[in-house]
Amino acid sequence: MVKRINPLFVEVVRMKELIATIAKALVDNPEAVKVSEVEGEKTSVIELVVAKEDLGKVIGKQGRTARAMRTILSAASTKINKHSVLEIIE
Repeated sequence: MVKRINPLFVEVVRMKELIATIAKALVDNPEAVKVSEVEGEKTSVIELVVAKEDLGKVIGKQGRTARAMRTILSAASTKINKHSVLEIIE
């Protein structure tokens, strides 16, 4: 018997990979990037942790980089009819 993978699960994993890829491209210490997800029924919270010295690079001037990452995440989440929120953990 072949076990089928829920396509929604695959899409959520892609959201985590999307945020991880963007964050690793921005920081000086990509090994310290950690992405986790807290999933609800209709909303998932994606938590991003980076090294303390890279926090400013991920947030950007006046929060522009973080806002851009949230916009990309929101657009990608719309495709799977789910609301995703990005939290940058200090």
